[in-house]
Amino acid sequence: MRVDTDNMVPVTELQKKLTKKIRDVSESGEPVYVMKNNAVKAVIISVEEYQSLRDMEEVLEHFEIAEMVETRLAGHDRSRNISWEKIKEKHGL
Repeated sequence: MRVDTDNMVPVTELQKKLTKKIRDVSESGEPVYVMKNNAVKAVIISVEEYQSLRDMEEVLEHFEIAEMVETRLAGHDRSRNISWEKIKEKHGL
């Protein structure tokens, strides 16, 4: 992980300056890295960045699903398909 050291803040300082740091993140879009015992323990990001990450996660999930479907269909024998009508008929639907 690449961390911009200018945006690092110890947790004790963050407790004192939380409102300002949140405003800074919101205005600049730059994340704030929260340090505890000289190690990054959390990252504060803007709502836009968070939403972007969630959107990317969703896209990746769709790619993973598409890949699974493609893999499963590769070995599928279509001649063994059962129509939806036959399934409904079998189960009295």
